[in-house]
Amino acid sequence: MNKNLLICIIGTTATGKTKLAVQIANEIDGEIISADSRQVYRGMNIGTGKDLNEYLINSKTVPYHLIDIVEPGTEYNVFRYKLDFRKAFYKIINNNKLPILTGGSGMYIESILNNYQLNTVPIDFDLRNKLEKYDNNELIKYLKSISKLHNTTDIIDNERLLRAIEIAEYFHKNKEPNISDLTIKPIIFGIKFDRDEIRKRITDRLSNRLQSGMIEEVKKLLDDGISPTILKYYGLEYKFITLYLEGDLNYDDMFKKLNIAIHQFAKRQDTWWRRMEKNGTKILWIDGKLTESEKLSFVKSYI
Repeated sequence: MNKNLLICIIGTTATGKTKLAVQIANEIDGEIISADSRQVYRGMNIGTGKDLNEYLINSKTVPYHLIDIVEPGTEYNVFRYKLDFRKAFYKIINNNKLPILTGGSGMYIESILNNYQLNTVPIDFDLRNKLEKYDNNELIKYLKSISKLHNTTDIIDNERLLRAIEIAEYFHKNKEPNISDLTIKPIIFGIKFDRDEIRKRITDRLSNRLQSGMIEEVKKLLDDGISPTILKYYGLEYKFITLYLEGDLNYDDMFKKLNIAIHQFAKRQDTWWRRMEKNGTKILWIDGKLTESEKLSFVKSYI
């Protein structure tokens, strides 16, 4: 097995990424590293789709990392994720295990695959005041003049654009080294269903989660002192169920709006994967309708 090999299982929400990743880990003595921006939070289980029961195979729990590592309300971002990923990755390979990265948070995944330079650069108010007189096209041109543009999402709105320039200027002046020295050899697999099937899977899964205690989960978070504002910030299930519990939505409206929001989220994920491919990332796509055994065999043929 190649040193520093990283197996990646990606795909739109509700495609069965976790299930396949766990089966692979069980077969080849691997460990899972989650790439989900919300599964890091304790107590946010059903809404984030942790599906921890899927990690249990033949009375044995497949080891996993970067799940349940911080309390809800704690600031967690891509910078912290890269640090935590690095620790988990080297811990796994130093134990002669195979790391398997799986999840649907495109920014987290791409930050690892492309080794983005992320940091805790402070806000530079003087620089921001200077840049106020420029329009977005001028700011984009300026950013490209001082830094290689790795992440095109940096230019989708003014705030991201200003932050990207701020970071680039900081490193141009301070010449600090990249904090991450990861050396990885990724093989990236994606699970794909046709549009109608994924829509059905999303809606069916939402119904099942609501019947399995997702509303009670959100209520407990609120009862434990997590503010409604914070829960709404986490979006999707936590946003709309909080609105329901506050009386701003009835159940039917909550279900309808949440279902639509998850479908929209899935479309954004698909767009992210297509952009990755357009920018040169090779993704080996797996037909979601294959049996679990067939999917597993497909992955193993490349390892």
